[in-house]
Parts: sequence; C-alpha cells; structure tokens
Amino acid sequence: MNHSKRYRAASDAIDAAKSYPVTEAVALAKKTSTVKFDASVEVHFRLGIDAAKADQMVRGTVKLPHGTGKKLRIAVFANGKAADEAKAAGADVVGGEDLVKTIKEKEATDFDIAVATPEMMRVLAPIAKLLGTRGLMPNPKNETISPNPAVVVKELKGGKIAFRSDKTGNLHLIVGKVSFDDQKLVDNITTILEAVLKAKPSESKGIYLQGMVVATTMGPAIKLDPSSARAK
Repeated sequence: MNHSKRYRAASDAIDAAKSYPVTEAVALAKKTSTVKFDASVEVHFRLGIDAAKADQMVRGTVKLPHGTGKKLRIAVFANGKAADEAKAAGADVVGGEDLVKTIKEKEATDFDIAVATPEMMRVLAPIAKLLGTRGLMPNPKNETISPNPAVVVKELKGGKIAFRSDKTGNLHLIVGKVSFDDQKLVDNITTILEAVLKAKPSESKGIYLQGMVVATTMGPAIKLDPSSARAK
C-alpha cells in the first residue's frame, strides 16, 4: 500500500518495536493524526480466542465516561407511552408498524442504532434481514431490546457502546476524537480495556490479550502497553 508523505512522516515518529504507556500513546496518536478533520481515536485488540467457536465470542456493553464524540442517530420501535417517552429522551426516529412499513418500502435506514420494545420484535420480521445485514437488528445481548426504551436511549446518548469480536478474533472500537483532552481519552481507553478483560470467555485458553494498539482515522498504529491502561 502506498502511503502519503504525511503518513510516512507520522510513522517515522513511532518506534514500531515499543509498547507505549497509555498517556504517551494517546499524545503520540493525536500528534501523528494525518487528516485535517477531527479524526476518531480507535483502539484495536488482538485476542487469543478461537473465533470459529460461538462460545468464545467476546461481546458486551460499556459506558465510556466521556462518550465517543460521535453524534448517534437512534431509532426506537415502540408504540404508545413507550414511544412518547423515547422521543422525549432524545430518540431521533420513533415509530411502530408505520416505521417498519416505511423502511421496508424504501430499504433505507438513516440511523446508527435501533432499539425496540419486546412486543415490537415480531413486527420487525419484514425488515429483520435488512436490519441484520446492516448490523442494526435490536438484540438482548447488546441491551437494545427493552420495555423501557427511553432509558436505553439516554444511556446510548450518554456514551454507552456495545462491542463484539469479529470473525478474525479481533476487536475494534472508537474511544473518542482527536479534539478530546488527553486525559479523557486515557479514561475511555482504561474503561474499555477493563470491560474487554472482564468479558474474557471461560473457554478461552492461553494468552487472552495478545496485542493492543491505538490509532486515529487513517493514522499509523501505536502499540500500547495494556498494564499502563489498567484502572488503579
């Protein structure tokens, strides 16, 4: 892959053989951001799991103390009082059968996360495949099915995120923006690391956390020393 001169210069500032303390890694990631917009700061984990086995999937939810900096559009599938409360809580799109019909006809989803009340799950059947392929289907494992969607909306708007290992056994998460104060990024990284360690499958053998890097959007990866990011 051919990289720009700016990217190569940023890479030259990083010691590829070194695992940096979290405070240094964050400062270096911000310094070596190669784009002109407010880039996301990402953390990537290489996990010692057998990704082919369902019982070794790593997944969970965690509330980042400072959020991700990304403005989420949340859709809530609900009726009656639950719908009214979800809208008051800040949901961007709220509806029942009418919303399902619109999505089915247009095959368009202009939201990042979908939340549903339990009784609405059967109503979602006509668009279940569409939502599923786009990673938007409400799921009890990421706590997006609830009789109280307003509570879920408030938590999501407040920085709660879901994480899930991919088919290669890796995990990728956004933990903030380059414009964040260093300490806010450190706090978020510490929080997500603790959540990932806690989510270790009991069936996983050997070294669980095999690698961890921090990077910005389109920026070079910086190896991070996990022991420096553990909560004291």
